[in-house]
Amino acid sequence: MEKQVIIIFGAPGAGKGTQAGLLSENLGYYHLESSKVLEYCFKNEDLNKVFSIDGKDYSVGEEIENWKTGVLTSPPFITVLMMEQIKKLAGQGESFIMSGSPRTIYEVEKEMPVLEKLYGKENIKIILIGITAETTIFRNSHRKICELMRHSILFNRETENLTICPIDGSNLVKRKDLDDPETIKVRIKEYNGRTLPMVEYFEKNNFQVRKINGEQFVADVHKDILKAIL
Repeated sequence: MEKQVIIIFGAPGAGKGTQAGLLSENLGYYHLESSKVLEYCFKNEDLNKVFSIDGKDYSVGEEIENWKTGVLTSPPFITVLMMEQIKKLAGQGESFIMSGSPRTIYEVEKEMPVLEKLYGKENIKIILIGITAETTIFRNSHRKICELMRHSILFNRETENLTICPIDGSNLVKRKDLDDPETIKVRIKEYNGRTLPMVEYFEKNNFQVRKINGEQFVADVHKDILKAIL
């Protein structure tokens, strides 16, 4: 079987990470999650470290401040981090699922030619999970993640009062700054203005975008994604 890349994108709270995690478990593909790549960088790099990319400097400290306010991380910055991981996985002969990147025209223009060269256009599957702005605000404002492995816990009557992650036993916490209502509104604006235009890029370059209704139950969204990619 040929190696594949699955790209999942959608508005904040669409369930990109949840669905990518399910696909990773079901298909045995590596889950390349941009938020975890960023969090690792922000936690382990010196705040004063500067990345010089295309003649411009990007400091880790400034990128953290942007991230906290809901503004997308500078595209050249996240692209350098993601490209390093993409090439590493390709070198290991891994299939993988991407969630959270590409999410701007800059990223898609840099990443897609490399992915096409490494895996072939026919082996790249692109999924757009659609939800309303109201759903984005509700899901993100109620989101909890676990401290240890960063699992996202779905909000419902059964999980509303959970304080401990049922998967790894660590504390459940809210993502400080990222999931407050005002920040979420900024993230929605960023998504509409900077991420959705990627659909036009994909279509112009003959990549098929499979659109999935993200307002359904998680299991139904997952079934629809499997139908679209298999």
